[in-house]
Amino acid sequence: MTTPQIRIIDGETITDRDMNADELAAYKAMQDEAKTKAENAADKAAAKKAVLDRLGITADEAALLLG
Repeated sequence: MTTPQIRIIDGETITDRDMNADELAAYKAMQDEAKTKAENAADKAAAKKAVLDRLGITADEAALLLG
């Protein structure tokens, strides 16, 4: 696996280089956080759908009832 690159734009100069250890750690932390948020959102959507299915109503009908 290659090291992710970072692009530095300084006026008219563009420099591409490998991420250093601190940047790579921050990059991986952001990737992990994004993955966790996506998994949580999927879990929440599945739970919401399960409740709606149990009640036998659609999301639009639930919004009308709660709104």
